[in-house]
Amino acid sequence: MIDLESKEKQLEEITEIISNVKKEISAFIVGQNEVIDQVLWTIFSGGHALLEGLPGLGKTMLVKTISEVMDLSFSRIQFTPDLMPSDITGTMLIEPGEDGKKQEFIFHQGPVFSNIVLADEINRSTPKTQSALLEAMGEKTVSIMGETKQLPEPFFVLATQNPLDLEGTYPLPEAQMDRFLMKIDVQYPTRDELKQIVMNTTGIELPQVNKIINQQKIQEVQQLAKEILLSEEILDFAVNIIMATHPDQEQSIDSVKKYVRYGSGPRGLQALIRIAKVRALSKGRFHVSKGDIKQAIKPVLRHRLFLNFEGEATGITTDELIDEIVTATGEIS
Repeated sequence: MIDLESKEKQLEEITEIISNVKKEISAFIVGQNEVIDQVLWTIFSGGHALLEGLPGLGKTMLVKTISEVMDLSFSRIQFTPDLMPSDITGTMLIEPGEDGKKQEFIFHQGPVFSNIVLADEINRSTPKTQSALLEAMGEKTVSIMGETKQLPEPFFVLATQNPLDLEGTYPLPEAQMDRFLMKIDVQYPTRDELKQIVMNTTGIELPQVNKIINQQKIQEVQQLAKEILLSEEILDFAVNIIMATHPDQEQSIDSVKKYVRYGSGPRGLQALIRIAKVRALSKGRFHVSKGDIKQAIKPVLRHRLFLNFEGEATGITTDELIDEIVTATGEIS
């Protein structure tokens, strides 16, 4: 039998921890409250995130700060056209054995063997190198010369890309985009935020962050998030949204039929529910609401809707389509 009082205390404790983690990150990272929320939802869901924004907006600093606040090992991989898969996963090197014995292969770990891996400008490397992350992101293992190596737990890939400078880049294939739980847009700071950033970073002392949570507690949060209740009504609402992203569905809106090549698959629905559960947990609730679904829908689906030629030529964005879909789905339900 479930001890409700114990669960309520655990819920209160976890909610406070999530709030303190965000406060500690926000003490160093000025603004970007929505981005911080979404990255934390991704981490506590056990997934990976793609951060898209202009250079210099603090994406790398945000990820590094999160690793410090969460007491997680951190590595940064700068993706370039000449980066090789072994530069990510590691490689076998021949070394002499002990006491002059015969040489043997010794595995040297690559930077992917960290709790948080920052894949900086991931679209600048070749598809072969990009695919080296696929197994790591999906299975949390890497294979070297027929041997499977387990990655540390917890394990997160937070990748960045520049939406403007596309010359010499290799756009991520749909299969790899779908591996990311969320695609997070990093916006330019406001006037006041710009001033505060300069005050924080050009003085004698830089703000220091404290460790708020550890690996064990992160896994506890992830486990509790799975126990958040999901009603049939809310699940139907989420399913209706996913179905409405497909142009071949009779109930899809005209904009989707006209501009979308294909919509989200089952992985999009799984991601939507996982993120909604973590958001509910962060708000101190043991049930998912429609508000949780609506807050998660854009970062979860914006990289899972693929426009056709007419849609790209028109200039309509996936965020605009998602707004129309959510409005229409709400009216139907």
